[in-house]
Amino acid sequence: MPVSPLDTLHERFIAADVGGTHVRIGLVQGSDDPAHPVVVLQYRKYVCAQYPGLTEIIEDFLGTLEGETVSRGVIASAGYPLEDGTVITANLPWRLSPQEIRERLGFREFRLVNDFEAVAHAAAYVDASEVLRLTGPEIAPVVGPTLVLGPGTGLGAAVWIPTGKRAVVLATEAGQAALTAGNTIEMALLAEMLKDRTHVPVEYALSGPGLMNLHTALCALRGSRNEYKTPGEITAAAIAGSDALARESLEIFCGLLGSAVGDMALLYGVQGGVYLAGGILPQIREFLLNSSFVERFLNKGPMRAALERIPVRLVEHGQLGVIGAANWYLGQCEGG
Repeated sequence: MPVSPLDTLHERFIAADVGGTHVRIGLVQGSDDPAHPVVVLQYRKYVCAQYPGLTEIIEDFLGTLEGETVSRGVIASAGYPLEDGTVITANLPWRLSPQEIRERLGFREFRLVNDFEAVAHAAAYVDASEVLRLTGPEIAPVVGPTLVLGPGTGLGAAVWIPTGKRAVVLATEAGQAALTAGNTIEMALLAEMLKDRTHVPVEYALSGPGLMNLHTALCALRGSRNEYKTPGEITAAAIAGSDALARESLEIFCGLLGSAVGDMALLYGVQGGVYLAGGILPQIREFLLNSSFVERFLNKGPMRAALERIPVRLVEHGQLGVIGAANWYLGQCEGG
């Protein structure tokens, strides 16, 4: 269905960031301010497992708007859309069909964008106070492709490519690429994980559940037993220094992440910078700063000098997905 133009720039609509664990949803509208093209009027965060589907979450949110009439929406989600509009995603607890949601809500329009494509559309509008620079110069010496990625329930990645007046965003399935090992312990862990699967994707290690997978494999190598039930318990023990194996698992996680991000920067020809967004990373902010992340990011042989010129930042803005989805939608309407 073609995108129809908004009646006015300021027509209000729903924008949601649909993750495997949480749905973040906002009532938004466009703005005349080029530095802040999206205004979030109301915002809420929902736990996916507490609802039978996305429609019920949106209905609950609409019920909080005190009579506000909304007839359009956009969602950002990981996964592959099929011809019938249904989205295939391994990380959601329920089926996702934008067309079905639109019909049930009685919306005129309900659109879908890849989750990290949406985040890429928001990265340019993140205030300097909301980012932490991990490595590289304060300002990239070249305006060029920018990588946005983050480990959450899975691992998402997108590339923002400047092309003149309007940038192009390349959505990827980088989380499904094969995980690579960079040292002896990582090779042993990869071999352990390959015992019950033929393909170990990047997100099998670099995500919230991936940290649990790493720790389970490390415990197996060390002849120990995984005593933790959630990734959060592992990170808490690692940060507190109360469990050496938990700390080693988180250190391996950070090293693998640095290596994977460096690989992606080279694969996608990144020059404008790297944004690490959301998920588990803000919870391990200080640990990440003091880990081998930067060392592994730069450890690419003769390409080290090129990577040293790329700013790498941790983004801590909790509404990025919502703002990005809304910004993408407004851009589609302008072009529509």
